[in-house]
Amino acid sequence: MNGQGARAANQAERLALGSIAIGLAVLGLKFAAWRLTGSVALYSDALESTINVVAALVAFGALRLSAKPADANHPYGHQKIEYIAAVFEGALILLAALAVLHAAYQAFLAPRAVVLDPLGIGLNIGAGLINGAWSMVLIRRGRALRSPALIADGRHLLADVISSAGVLAALVLVLVTGLDWLDPALACLVALNILWSGWGLMQSSFSGLMDEAAAPEELGRIRAVISAQAQGAIEAHDLRTRHAGRLTFIEFHLVVPGEMRVDCAHDICDRIEAALRAEIEGASITIHVEPENKAKHQGIVVL
Repeated sequence: MNGQGARAANQAERLALGSIAIGLAVLGLKFAAWRLTGSVALYSDALESTINVVAALVAFGALRLSAKPADANHPYGHQKIEYIAAVFEGALILLAALAVLHAAYQAFLAPRAVVLDPLGIGLNIGAGLINGAWSMVLIRRGRALRSPALIADGRHLLADVISSAGVLAALVLVLVTGLDWLDPALACLVALNILWSGWGLMQSSFSGLMDEAAAPEELGRIRAVISAQAQGAIEAHDLRTRHAGRLTFIEFHLVVPGEMRVDCAHDICDRIEAALRAEIEGASITIHVEPENKAKHQGIVVL
């Protein structure tokens, strides 16, 4: 791993450690709010925060493992562990939603009055604000560092913020109407939102595990760099790309004149690779050089 990659990995790990610390603090606030109010909706909110802490621990472990250099058993590196961690985190979100639904069902069977303790409400609002601010940090920095684990953690927290807002709405309605059954009813709605969030997270992570190609905009930039930097070659074809965490794997065939010396073809490849790494952060490039009789007269035209 180069110096820039190592710095990115260290930043990602520090953010993951921050998620663990913030998750523990928020968990304490939400459980205190539940004990003060007795609200099943607040209980469901606190239960989801327990999952948040576990997910943050998983994300930290995944980031530590993904930063390990390539070895004999994993010659392409360990970056895909972040996608696996994101899928696991999505599964945890789904389990949290099921636990909330179970708690709501029990509350329907045995409804109990909610104590609208101002301190409990205030603690829950404070916890939601902390989660909201931190989720924005994780999503923004996760995208900048190209870390699926951080993005997944941020989206998870954002789902928690939406859940917290629903919980507060439930408590306000209970206060206004006096209908205690609204508490578990809105807890069910919160659970459905959590289910949707978890499913979306797992779907996006599956794309990375399935070696999804670079986005059209990024693919266009790659093609433009190859076209501009391949002077002396004839064409480039069979371009393939895939993402694995912070890495973007780029492979293509470069057709050169049959009489070109090996060192000259190598110089062209070096020039293309340097330009691609400057344009695409974390690019890992493989170029297969072919003689002109292998030209397909399609693909990337050399300018």
